[in-house]
Amino acid sequence: MARTEELTFICTERRETAGPNNNWMSTSEAKDRLGRIFDGCMRGRTMYVVPYIMGPAASPFSKVGFELTDSIYVALSMLIMTRAGDVALKQLGESADFVKGLHSKADLNPERRFICHFPEEMAIWSVGSGYGGNALLGKKCFALRIGSYMGFKEGWMAEHMLIVGVQAPSGETHYIAGAFPSACGKTNLAMLNPPAGMEGYKVWTVGDDIAWMHVGEDGRLWAVNPEAGYFGVVPGTSFKTNPNAMRTIQSNTIYTNVLETPDKGVWWEGVDVPPPDQGIDWQGRPWTPGNGEKGAHPNSRFTAPANQNPSISPEWENPQGVPISAFIFGGRRAKVAPLVYQSLDWNHGVYVGASLASETTAAAVGQVGVVRRDPMAMLPFCGYDMGNYFGHWLEMGKRIPHPPKIFNVNWFRTDENGKFLWPGFGHNLRVLKWIIGRCDGTAAAVESPIGLLPAEGSIDMTGLELKKGTMQELLKVDPADWKQEVESQGAFFAKFGDRLPAGITEQRKALLRRLERQAAEGLGPGAADRAGIAAGSSLT
Repeated sequence: MARTEELTFICTERRETAGPNNNWMSTSEAKDRLGRIFDGCMRGRTMYVVPYIMGPAASPFSKVGFELTDSIYVALSMLIMTRAGDVALKQLGESADFVKGLHSKADLNPERRFICHFPEEMAIWSVGSGYGGNALLGKKCFALRIGSYMGFKEGWMAEHMLIVGVQAPSGETHYIAGAFPSACGKTNLAMLNPPAGMEGYKVWTVGDDIAWMHVGEDGRLWAVNPEAGYFGVVPGTSFKTNPNAMRTIQSNTIYTNVLETPDKGVWWEGVDVPPPDQGIDWQGRPWTPGNGEKGAHPNSRFTAPANQNPSISPEWENPQGVPISAFIFGGRRAKVAPLVYQSLDWNHGVYVGASLASETTAAAVGQVGVVRRDPMAMLPFCGYDMGNYFGHWLEMGKRIPHPPKIFNVNWFRTDENGKFLWPGFGHNLRVLKWIIGRCDGTAAAVESPIGLLPAEGSIDMTGLELKKGTMQELLKVDPADWKQEVESQGAFFAKFGDRLPAGITEQRKALLRRLERQAAEGLGPGAADRAGIAAGSSLT
């Protein structure tokens, strides 16, 4: 039904390699414990051998893996999520450079369930789970946990990021990579439809979840989507919230833990059709609309081919990838973070990503407003010490002659009644347009202690009317709130001890100084709008 983070381990010779952000088990202990569970667990079952490629076929950035499994669900899903079969064998040739993956459902006993990664050996062992995130070993296991360690060692980046292309009416396309923790609208943004008033714009989906990025010969950062399909959350998906996703999953799709209708169809909460009079719920029990139980599990999923997406980019399988103009980080914050702001430079942008956080909702955990930090949305997926991961980001800034500009977005700011101030969904394109304008020097910004905010009138509001004062509230930076935020960030970073790069500490101190200076000058929360910065200029 879900990933089991508490049973997910990074297995290395030394504990320090895994870092405080991961559960650690020594390589020898992991092989001994899992080996005893694996011993004989597939007896009498069919074993599927799946050779696969992460990344476009023939791309110099792609990697080959093999997964052995006793799950037909896993085998069929890997055929959707990766380029699998002969194409992978041909790409591998005589090379022994591939990631070794072993999976078995075993007895599905949570007491005998482990997802173990061996980054030093490029291997993954997963036993006791049938859930996609634990069992489709090419996805989070290879593409992020093993991939991030590869990138650290080889000088590239494996990130939990969507990739979209925004095409202007002129025909020019800019590509943006974005990292968002769960429940922050990542898939909807990856498949965004332009709103009324922005006709002529087109948003192309390159990837909805993972990006592998290398420095190109032209000095820019180029990204490929290592996956060939989508493993998406079903509840809440509808033609209203995500029409492109709905069109993608009409055929050739595997659904898990949804409601089965009497005509052998599927249904879930939040879809824009009425529920059936009866059905079989996600646990296999008879279900009716009034029985008080959800028909589909909240984390029920679809697995569908990416090439069925109506908004799939013409460049999504380009072996060289696409050039990234901007990174965006986004969390769910009710008050602190403005709608959008730009970092002052690369190192400040790394700090913005490293301090990324979301607030929990009552529906999720029963306590509103608890801040959970998820650096670069990678906390569950970084395959090595995250202090070194931050250092890798800082070093990449030195290796990229023309790095992407870095931004933070927050679609979830609320008013005094707890209602969202920003309409979100397709209207998020208005923010992306300003971000692209900052990249090409056509959008104006104003100074604030936390970074550069949109100047008045610089976000395209054609076709959208907000209540008077809403945009000012969306862009407000309150120094008192932010001083508390910086204290919270410091407590989080302290967990990484002496592995935390000096550059992160320096950025935190600089942010605190800027906030204190604003407070000392008595400028108040709205002070940013006093200091206009011309389009194309920068703040030092």
